Amino acid sequence: MMSFSPLSSLAESFKEQGNAYYSKKDYSQAFNYYTKAIDACPKNASYYGNRAATLMMLCRFREALEDSQQAVRLDDCFMKGHLREGKCHLSLGNAMAANRCFQKVLELEPSNREAQQEKNNAATLLEYQRMADFGFEKRDFRKVVYCMDRALALASACHRFKILKAECLALLGRYPEAQSVASDILRMDSTNADALYVRGLCLYYEDCIDKAVQFFVQALKMAPDHEKARLACRNAKALKAKKEEGNQAFKNNNYEAAYQLYTEALAIDPNNIKTNAKLYCNRATAGAKLKKVDQAIEDCTSAIKLDDTYIKAYLRRAQCYMDTEQYEEAVRDYEKVYQTEKTSDHKQMLKKAQMELKKSKRKDYYKVLGIGKNATEDEIKKAYRKRALMHHPDRHSSATPEVQKEEEKKFKEVGEAFTVLSDPKKKVRYDNGHDLEDDGCFDGGDSGPGNFFFQFG
Repeated sequence: MMSFSPLSSLAESFKEQGNAYYSKKDYSQAFNYYTKAIDACPKNASYYGNRAATLMMLCRFREALEDSQQAVRLDDCFMKGHLREGKCHLSLGNAMAANRCFQKVLELEPSNREAQQEKNNAATLLEYQRMADFGFEKRDFRKVVYCMDRALALASACHRFKILKAECLALLGRYPEAQSVASDILRMDSTNADALYVRGLCLYYEDCIDKAVQFFVQALKMAPDHEKARLACRNAKALKAKKEEGNQAFKNNNYEAAYQLYTEALAIDPNNIKTNAKLYCNRATAGAKLKKVDQAIEDCTSAIKLDDTYIKAYLRRAQCYMDTEQYEEAVRDYEKVYQTEKTSDHKQMLKKAQMELKKSKRKDYYKVLGIGKNATEDEIKKAYRKRALMHHPDRHSSATPEVQKEEEKKFKEVGEAFTVLSDPKKKVRYDNGHDLEDDGCFDGGDSGPGNFFFQFG
């Protein structure tokens, strides 16, 4: 006994110094002196308990848990040891284990209010875990993030909760936030396979597929059975290969093959929003080449739903609208593009669409004469004569008043059309979308429809 007495005294001295530093909140020095006390007297439960409290203040909860467990192994009735063990379990996200510890404290001291409160916190944590698991299963990732934020308020050191939150942030497209959470974990543990997986997932969803694969491979080196990393790595490689095949087919003017390959790529991973937006736009380009204009418009719309900042998809859709004479829709898309990127090219595209829209709201004189916009002067004259004969009032003198009125109206329109399209200057102005009402085209002079009719009669 005598041989241990000096060591016990020394240990108590170290403990007292540790207590002094703890009171000053100098936890690093307190840790050092509690460690010296343990080295001098390794069978004293209170020394482990004190060092555990210090480690908890330093947020080193795993080490604190080990000291707490050692403390209660040495003294099963050490109430503070059980309480600290429970708090460490709770901070690390082990709610069931925490609950058992707090229950033990209440057995030792039924009126311990702190243990009862912590026991309630453990039950709350379990409920948040349950809600998060259900939310993830239902793909309600916002709900999972909400639950994990509240769970982390109780279990601040739980990497598992942080990873689940980061993964859901990535699935919601909130990549900077997800990257930040994963990076924080990797700073503490550079070999954390889950954090490496989330970093890769963010890069994958941002269409940085080569870099993403590197992180997935690294995660699999740390944890060969990491199923999510394996699946993501496989999807990333497959998506890249299929997209590149489609691009090559398009470059080779094999639009049918490109269209099919882009379709196959879109089926690989519906969660990859950015890459899929590009694939929809690529398929729209191939579809436009194949004269599948309506499908191309749908694909552009799908791309924009996935990424409403995707300028290329707006431009592709606007061109399809122009090709199908849906000028109002084309103007709307070009306006969106020009608001985002005020380039001279985009301004010209918008002006052209606005002009075509304006032209589309006027009488179509080419349609009135039944000719194409590239008709020659001779074709214009022949078409005029044919339509003028067709609608001339003399041919409908025995018709009802309603029919006579309608035919007279059409006859005048034919004359208007010929007045404009037979005059090179007026035709150019008409084709360019200029207003002709102020040009004196239809003022009833010698160039009326009747004169033209008799001129060619």
